[in-house]
Amino acid sequence: MACSRVVYPGKESQVVTGRTMDWAEDMGTNLWIFPRGMKRNGAMGKDSLEWTSKYGSLAASIYEGATADGMNEKGLVANLLYLAESEFPPFGDPRPALVISTWAQYALDNFATVKEAVAALEGETFRVVPVETPNGIAGNGHLALSDPSGDSAIFEYIGGKLRIHHGKEYQVMTNSPVYDQQLALNAYWEELGGTVMLPGTNRAADRFVRASFYINACRQSSDPREAVADVFSVIRNVSVPRGISTPEKPNISSTIWRVVGDQKNLIYYFEDTANPSVLWVKLKKIDFSENSGVRKLFLVNRWDLGGDQTGGFEKVEPFAFLSPVKQ
Repeated sequence: MACSRVVYPGKESQVVTGRTMDWAEDMGTNLWIFPRGMKRNGAMGKDSLEWTSKYGSLAASIYEGATADGMNEKGLVANLLYLAESEFPPFGDPRPALVISTWAQYALDNFATVKEAVAALEGETFRVVPVETPNGIAGNGHLALSDPSGDSAIFEYIGGKLRIHHGKEYQVMTNSPVYDQQLALNAYWEELGGTVMLPGTNRAADRFVRASFYINACRQSSDPREAVADVFSVIRNVSVPRGISTPEKPNISSTIWRVVGDQKNLIYYFEDTANPSVLWVKLKKIDFSENSGVRKLFLVNRWDLGGDQTGGFEKVEPFAFLSPVKQ
């Protein structure tokens, strides 16, 4: 998922996180409601990590086999993005396994805050396993989490080990190179000052610089309408026009959808770039209680959807998470 992600630090706890989904093809994305109390596993058969969801969540699926994005009932937002440089633990690792297709959902199910997630994940008690996407591209990626306090963390596997960048200053994430190098490149551009010049290509490093400058340059507001509009304006600025893709570089692909999560008011906005309208879901009006059932908002080929779709979900069976071809 070649993408861009930003966290907006508004006034009076008006925190908003937005991201683009950039990919070479449509991934059949739908929105899902998952209740508390769901029995889950890491999609690795007998080697899987197992858990029961503590929090209900709203998730955006890809290929009807992975959670790529979402927000839970506590306002924690999870964004899964592509990272070519990812190196995960070897398959022979004896720890319980969590396939990357379940990584974002694991966070949404289990944590109310970024601090909780960092404390739990930094011990590396389980291993994350990559998966090949249905179009044959290696499903490598890194995970970003943010919460209603504005706290943020970036999780990526380099050389088989988990690296975590934790703090409110880590507002932006794109794709290659690895996060340490992204920060170094951004520091160079910060010295020049964004009002003089900003890099304008579709490359991940350039999108990182533009997103970093604009998310802090735009007006920091306590008005949720203004805050959401600001975040949409920033992620649209770093979007890649439709029809553009570089086959050998999945991190340079067209933006196919955008999401913005208002973490104070618990509203999740979704915009398909092929649809002229934005739709939204109000998590405060959703029943996340145990046994309330899995529900799905069908988005595929429904170009007329817009506005409040909180009541548009239908009860369905949950999708099966993608598993590695060889286990």
